[in-house]
Amino acid sequence: MILKHCIKALAFSALTCVSAFALTARAVPSAPANWPNIQYDNAIPDMQTVLGYSVGQRITSHPDMLRFFEALQQAAPKQVKIFEYGQTWEGRKLIYAAIGSEQNIANLAQFSNDMQALSDPRITNKNEAKPLVKDLPASLWLEYSVHGNEISSTDAAMMTAYHLLAGKGDATVDNIMQNSIVFIDPLQNPDGRSRFIANYYSTVGMMHSSDRLSAEHNEPWPRGRANHYLFDMNRDWLAVTQPETKGRIASLNKYRPLVVIDLHEMGGDESYYFAPSAQPVNPHMTKAQIENINLVGRNNAKHFDANGFDYFTREIFDAFYPGYGDSWPAFYGAAASTYEVASSRGEIFRRLDGKELSYEDTVLRHFVASISTAEAVANNREKLLKDYYQYQVDAIDAGKSDKKERVFILPNKRDRAGNFKLAKLMTEHGVDVYQTTEKVKMCGETYAPGSYYIDSAQPRGRFVKTTFTKQVDMSKAFIEEQERRRERKLGEQIYDVTGWSLPLMYNLEVDTCGKGVSGQHRLVKMTDTLEGNVINPNATVAYIVPWGDMAAGRFLTAALQQNVTLKTADRAFTLDDKKRYPAGSLIIEVATNGADIAATVQDIAAKSGALVEGVNTSWVTKGPSFGSNDTYLMSAPKIAMAWDDPTSSLSAGNTRYVIEQQFGYPVNAVRTSMLARADLRHYQVLILPAGRYQDGLGKAGADNIKQWVEAGGVLITLGSATTFAADADIGLLDVKRELAIKEQDNNEEPDAESSTVAGKAYASRDDLIKHSENSEESPDFVAGVLANVEVDQEHWLTAGVAPEVVGLVYGDDIFAPIRLASGKNLAWFKGEDDVLASGYLWKENKKQLAYKPFLIHQPTGNGMVIAFTQEPTTRAYLDGLNVMLMNAIFSAPAHAYVAK
Repeated sequence: MILKHCIKALAFSALTCVSAFALTARAVPSAPANWPNIQYDNAIPDMQTVLGYSVGQRITSHPDMLRFFEALQQAAPKQVKIFEYGQTWEGRKLIYAAIGSEQNIANLAQFSNDMQALSDPRITNKNEAKPLVKDLPASLWLEYSVHGNEISSTDAAMMTAYHLLAGKGDATVDNIMQNSIVFIDPLQNPDGRSRFIANYYSTVGMMHSSDRLSAEHNEPWPRGRANHYLFDMNRDWLAVTQPETKGRIASLNKYRPLVVIDLHEMGGDESYYFAPSAQPVNPHMTKAQIENINLVGRNNAKHFDANGFDYFTREIFDAFYPGYGDSWPAFYGAAASTYEVASSRGEIFRRLDGKELSYEDTVLRHFVASISTAEAVANNREKLLKDYYQYQVDAIDAGKSDKKERVFILPNKRDRAGNFKLAKLMTEHGVDVYQTTEKVKMCGETYAPGSYYIDSAQPRGRFVKTTFTKQVDMSKAFIEEQERRRERKLGEQIYDVTGWSLPLMYNLEVDTCGKGVSGQHRLVKMTDTLEGNVINPNATVAYIVPWGDMAAGRFLTAALQQNVTLKTADRAFTLDDKKRYPAGSLIIEVATNGADIAATVQDIAAKSGALVEGVNTSWVTKGPSFGSNDTYLMSAPKIAMAWDDPTSSLSAGNTRYVIEQQFGYPVNAVRTSMLARADLRHYQVLILPAGRYQDGLGKAGADNIKQWVEAGGVLITLGSATTFAADADIGLLDVKRELAIKEQDNNEEPDAESSTVAGKAYASRDDLIKHSENSEESPDFVAGVLANVEVDQEHWLTAGVAPEVVGLVYGDDIFAPIRLASGKNLAWFKGEDDVLASGYLWKENKKQLAYKPFLIHQPTGNGMVIAFTQEPTTRAYLDGLNVMLMNAIFSAPAHAYVAK
């Protein structure tokens, strides 16, 4: 059996093992063995027996992976247990396997309870923790293939599980099984992997091709990286929007594994990466955590050296953003890291050095890393447990010692739905969140019942700090190095967003206090729901839904889909000198709806969480009356969204998710190539997510869309789609993209037809650098910061939106304002000194971004173009922008003049 031969071959040559599966014979160097004395139990089935092929012969599908793990559990039920932790959007099962000795697996439920006890020094003091540290097994969580086209780790997971269960007479395996529990999540993204496999094998011809130009190595849109909604799930651990992420977080919170490893793939011309990570490191991580993951890295290095495997550390893949699969666990106390292997992106790949990288090569390296990691965890069982408990103690002490920001308070004065969602999200992360049940005084301020607060003097206090503080700083040395590199045009090394404060992204008011809280409160639970309510449910004239949060938004989408007749008021109004309702409020008149409207309103309110007020008069004393020209009848729009190349799959998927799953409204995905010639008359809204549409749509497509807009359509552009719309040759949007600001004497370009240029004297190296600059180039690229945005309060498109919101700035697009003759700038970035809300922004970008538009409205014929200069749906975690986007989608069609 080839699998058994492969692992046994480690006794002679790990790389010879790889060559045993090669499609074509090729010479490989020999290497020392890792596990020379191992024997395999024939009672444990291998892949050849279960699936008909051996490891590395074929890219294993999701159904085959399930079959193999089920066969392992059937053969060794006392040493492995499989748990289902969720289902994907497409209905595929998500599993993890717990592997260990018979005793460790039999005690799995008690292990979970003991880890919960060890996780909270408030209930388990140091004396009580000592026997747990002494007796508990260590624990390792190995998570594989979160990106569906990073294929090798799932097969490595299968190989690792077999090795641990079938391996006999080997000290390493015995040590791992006796002293630890190894949790294996073999396939985090079944939907993406299934998409990759279907595309890959459909392109294979007579022989597999190693040519990087071949169809085998060039996936079609949207590729297999993302899940069904095209989320990069490795960045979903902060917002927790996808069912796959939700299930994983619940599982990790149940067992609190001490070490968590996320196994990935990178470019095929690379080697292998493991810890230590690159800079910057999140300052809320501890020295012990960093030491422990480096200890694991050293053990990996020992095994990689023994096998002659190249690897690198520290150069890329930082540990700063807390929303990765390898960083989120650090904030409950685990030591965590990512591993990356050079990818064959298929069964064989020719590297730039001329060597061929096989699928088996990549699987073997992840397998070796998995076992060597498990060995390090077992060897350091007591140290890891001790450090884990101390992490919890120190987290509580750190919270208590903060005399300024110990407690974070959500007063819940506005955006009731947003406050509730954020409180529930933090609870899902494992944070203790409280809601006041009476008036509570904190640091001199009195907070009404219903306010939320989080005391950072708790085991998850460091997670609270890194997600609730406005600013988490990168190290001074790292920033200085990035500025030096930028000056030298070497390219900065910031890997991902530098700002992610959750209250800012939700656009919620948050206060802080340096003292603990007393008074009546309740612990927020995952089972809590946002309760809707209808005041005066038997109203005789109308029902009013105050606009401004997502509970009202969900009420709107449900009502539209149930054919409820309703209106929206462009301006705030006061009813009978008693109650003021904000702009955008929904009006459902009894007379224009059916006899069952009261029951319908109550049902929708209960399901959406909206607050609704029934009224018995329509006498408005200030603002537009119910029959005013400033009160518009709304209808259910048909929404089309550009899909497929050249649309950004992430932008398309994130946007579709926000509309369908957060707003509760269907979207029709239309392939971009169809938009160039399609009859769009039956759509009221067309959304262009970020993308490079010059190739996919071009002038002809833009002209088709423009005719549709002029006839009454609403075009919404997001991020780089706004760049396309603003192109002078395209002509959909009357704005211009700005070049970087340059000093005046730097704008002199030599005559292209001349062989000479006027002479200049340089006094310093700075002059050389200054006059080497291009006179026309884009602003410097921004990896992702949170920026403050001011909002026009006198337009229907910003109804219900706060005077200031926070948006994400990414990339290098900055736009000049639209002229009043063409449209309006309805939201714009704040001034240079105030524009940055969180993160690190180059000083030149701060200066140039100030007072530039974020939201633009341009009437065109009977329709309009609504342009967001940045994406409001990135990662579906900018909840504070959702009302603005809802206005664009649902209010805009009511303001377009379409012949009915």
